[in-house]
Amino acid sequence: MAASETAVAGMTTIYVDADACPVKDEAVRVAERYGLAIHFVANSWMRLPDGPLVNRTIVNDGPDAADDWIAERITRRDICVTADIPLASRCLKAGAKVIGPTGKPFTEANIGTALAMRDLQRHLRETGESKGYNASFTRSDRSQFLQAMDTAVQALKRGA
Repeated sequence: MAASETAVAGMTTIYVDADACPVKDEAVRVAERYGLAIHFVANSWMRLPDGPLVNRTIVNDGPDAADDWIAERITRRDICVTADIPLASRCLKAGAKVIGPTGKPFTEANIGTALAMRDLQRHLRETGESKGYNASFTRSDRSQFLQAMDTAVQALKRGA
């Protein structure tokens, strides 16, 4: 059975903004644990985990092509994994759960601050005030991600 056939109406689907995602294997583990279809969406071919629930989608080149693909399909029953704050905002507007790779959930309560900080950081990089340092990804981040994904799936199962 194809992964898309397992995503029956009313079933949660996981969408992963895959281009720079460091938690692909972890997302597949969660999908397999709960029997959920998972879509990895990217601008180019990449090595991805295999599995019967795994879908791979390569979109046309373009700065927001993967984001658009996800945002056009995601629903309130679904989960998006992304570090892209504008995509997170679009998914929240669709009613979906959104989790960053470090396990931090994006919510209606924090997305405005996240967008503002993104704009501030971009301005600081453009003016030379910041070198654009990104913290390294840790084992703790992976653990927090897995916990956040479990929490999101359980909330969706309860209808929250």
